[in-house]
Amino acid sequence: MTAESTSLAVHETAIPDLLVIDLPVHGDARGWFKEHWQREKMLALGLPDFRPVQQNVSYNAAAGTTRGFHAEPWDKYLGVAHGRVFGAWVDLRPGPGFGRVVTHELTPGVAVFLPRGVANAFQTLEPGTAYTYLVNDHWSADAAYSAVDLADPALGVDWPVPLDRAVVSDKDRSNPRLADAAPVPPLATVVLGGNGQLGRALRATFGADAAASGAGGGAGEVRFLGRDELDLRDVDAIRAHDWSGVGTIVNAAAYTAVDLAEADGRADAWAVNATAVAALADVATRRRMTLVHVSTDYVFDGSRHPHREDEPIAPLGVYGASKAAGELAVQRVPRHYLVRTSWVVGDGPNFVRTMRRLAEEGVDPAVVADQTGRLTFADELARGIRHLLESRAPHGAYHLSNGGPVVSWYDVARDVFAAAGHDPARVRATTAEAYAAERAAAGKPIAARPAHSEFDLARLRGTGFEPESAESALKRYLAPVTSQR
Repeated sequence: MTAESTSLAVHETAIPDLLVIDLPVHGDARGWFKEHWQREKMLALGLPDFRPVQQNVSYNAAAGTTRGFHAEPWDKYLGVAHGRVFGAWVDLRPGPGFGRVVTHELTPGVAVFLPRGVANAFQTLEPGTAYTYLVNDHWSADAAYSAVDLADPALGVDWPVPLDRAVVSDKDRSNPRLADAAPVPPLATVVLGGNGQLGRALRATFGADAAASGAGGGAGEVRFLGRDELDLRDVDAIRAHDWSGVGTIVNAAAYTAVDLAEADGRADAWAVNATAVAALADVATRRRMTLVHVSTDYVFDGSRHPHREDEPIAPLGVYGASKAAGELAVQRVPRHYLVRTSWVVGDGPNFVRTMRRLAEEGVDPAVVADQTGRLTFADELARGIRHLLESRAPHGAYHLSNGGPVVSWYDVARDVFAAAGHDPARVRATTAEAYAAERAAAGKPIAARPAHSEFDLARLRGTGFEPESAESALKRYLAPVTSQR
């Protein structure tokens, strides 16, 4: 053959996520050489990190050998080791692109990345053609996939060798027309902790028939699991759970009784925040899932501020240490979003509701004035998680809270009193040290807390997400109370 020589380049096509790759082919009197798959270079040009686990080679003796259309439940990276093929692809993912067709000739200097849900077919143009492909799941005889008739006029494929003269298997000749083809079901998203503050906010954010971007990039069902469906204290249950068809896990579950974790809750804190997370990380890694894990400002000691994503973790107490251990497990997952948050307020017991109740009951509380940060409303945290998934932001750690000025708990309490129609001067300032001494004197456990909890939100903003100010979110959260005065 005549050796080709091009620059490595990646081209988009009319089918989303179906990519054509130009491969440099270096030839001389001995023959030619190419790097068919070079992860570092190709990721830098926009190919997904699909992490292949198996390579297959199809040798085709005769020109006109035709195979497909098949949409297997995995991603594929296609190429030619010898000869030429005419490639054709049809999008079988639900949505406006269903049935869209792209064709392209493949030579040793051209490869194609094929996302899950897009059916693949090819026809050899030379005898002795060797067609090769990498896949990110192991082939199984039990694997089910959608297929489409190669000759369906609705596809409009102009095969170089007419199909009545081509070498086609009986099975491929009997595939259904596009109108009768089964769409490829998108990978689902599973939310753990579905009944907690964040879980309820995620339900509202995604909606009853929600769609989220899974690891395969398609829109899919979102399922919410509470403790009754999957108890994270049971590692064997996590491993035995049916994760088939799942592309993303959002871990919104946690043991959050910060003070109790210093005493009777220590074992549960480690079981849920560390041991369970390590099991989830193992599941996500083995099944090539995306894992979204929510962590906390308590992994820091508060000596630096604002906290950046690359700040070394230095927890002060048991709760923070258990969350830090969970983080270390999550960071081993190739596709992960580690979302740290702080001072969460949602649909459940929280500081804002406590202050509102005290205001109504005539209690004048003493509130810590030397711990600073920003509130994070659960609906904002849920909105940010959905944004990271749907925008396909780069994997890694993100700090996520509401925006606006940095305040103290004392400032928040005064704002709640004022919004509820009570005199904010009723709130008295105290120190973290005095508050801890008071609890200790009463025989109650107390955890050390970071003095500074505010986050640097620059990386999150760099993905196109602009957090709502905590001030406006607090007014909206308290609006029902204000309107009843």
